[in-house]
Amino acid sequence: METFDLVVIGSGPAGRRAAIQAAKLGKSVLVVENRLRLGGVSVHTGTIPSKTLRETVLNLSGWRERGFYGLAYRVKKDIEGKDLGARLRKTLDYEIEVLEHQFARNGVRTFGGIARFRDDHHICVTDHLGDEHLFGFHNAIIAVGTAPYRPANIAFDDHTILDSDSLVSELRVPRSLTVVGAGVIGIEYATIFSALDVPVTIIEPRDNFLDFIDREIIEEFTHDLRQRGVTLRLGGKVDHVEKDAQGWAIAHLTDGRQIRSDMLLYAAGRVGATADLGLECCGVVPVERGRLKVDPDTFQTEIPHIYAAGDVIGFPALASTSMEQGRIAALHAFGAKMPPAPAFFPYGIYAVPEISTIGLTETQVREQKIPYECGVARFRETSRGHIMGLQSGMMKMIVSLETRKLLGVHIVGEGATELIHIGQAVLNLGATLDYFVENTFNYPTLAEAYKIAALDAWNRMPRVTPVAPVMDKATPTPDASPDTPEPVKG
Repeated sequence: METFDLVVIGSGPAGRRAAIQAAKLGKSVLVVENRLRLGGVSVHTGTIPSKTLRETVLNLSGWRERGFYGLAYRVKKDIEGKDLGARLRKTLDYEIEVLEHQFARNGVRTFGGIARFRDDHHICVTDHLGDEHLFGFHNAIIAVGTAPYRPANIAFDDHTILDSDSLVSELRVPRSLTVVGAGVIGIEYATIFSALDVPVTIIEPRDNFLDFIDREIIEEFTHDLRQRGVTLRLGGKVDHVEKDAQGWAIAHLTDGRQIRSDMLLYAAGRVGATADLGLECCGVVPVERGRLKVDPDTFQTEIPHIYAAGDVIGFPALASTSMEQGRIAALHAFGAKMPPAPAFFPYGIYAVPEISTIGLTETQVREQKIPYECGVARFRETSRGHIMGLQSGMMKMIVSLETRKLLGVHIVGEGATELIHIGQAVLNLGATLDYFVENTFNYPTLAEAYKIAALDAWNRMPRVTPVAPVMDKATPTPDASPDTPEPVKG
């Protein structure tokens, strides 16, 4: 039996970063992955497939050029599932190749199979031939991710009625689509298929969606969806879903309504993939929907040398934050120095159009009773926006009236997930609105929206009159001469 300093269960973003960080500290590391290839949920069914599908759809449909050439413009007239899948396979192969190279370069061992805890210092891995292998560990990180939630009242058949995993595994372009759940996954897929001119209906039991995003951004986003013909059924709860005699998916709502479509995607929640880990043998107790509770600073579970990171611990469940969680867990496990976590990190939602945000929303600023002002820039106000033919997109900037510091940046539109990083740097460095007003931005760029939004806020803020410094008459400046007038005080 081999014993490792660290065993990582799962090779997604959290597991990958944790393993490489531990290896760079000179520790022996084993990564166990239950798929035939490395990458975890992120590479095979989550982040990479959905973002690749989005880019493929925008390119083949000619979506970005329709502002100039009209709504009927297409790069490829008839787009089929095979067109979407071709690029996806190439991208996945590349991602897996890069990951395998990273592990090999850093001396990380990998093993394919299903891991199960024997006790709090041993795991048993059943390989794909059915043979069992026992490994010991001093520390472990659980990074198994999540799986789609599949309730009994939804008649899944993985062709007409699907979850996000089966959607990716069998790509096709439906005649119409119903999406149950207006979370990040549901909104992303709904808008991607809408860009293909597929009629889309979104069902959400709550009266709003994406609560952590600034409401003004969501209002702009909702307006864009309605203009494209997307139907929003907010406040509609699904009782059950079935197929009719013609093979169409029928969503029955609790208020009696029925929504019929060629395909139905159920994207209302995910569960931690912890059911088969044997957690009862190591003392880790899952909470709601199989997720694990951890210390938010160290990512330790109730068993100090067993950590958990990534989607399996819940919100925010982003690839970017999962990577950082895995890295911090590995550093803490081996007593390495950890830099303080930044106060704010960005959210990115790869819908069509993109949404990205960092810092406080306007609602949060009001709740904290911070005197503030907002500045707004429309992408169509920038020269680059005109060049690109953008008809929509906006940036909202929130600034403190007392300190002039940036409090939050919220963007919806083309390139939002790239643009947000300028706001991220300014926010985490504690800089003020004046950075955007006084500095030069490349022209023409969408980044000019920062200057436009900053000036919009500045125009509404109380004027601050610069005051000349008061100098001591006994201490003249180095270049002072008898003819130099005495500085005016005040």
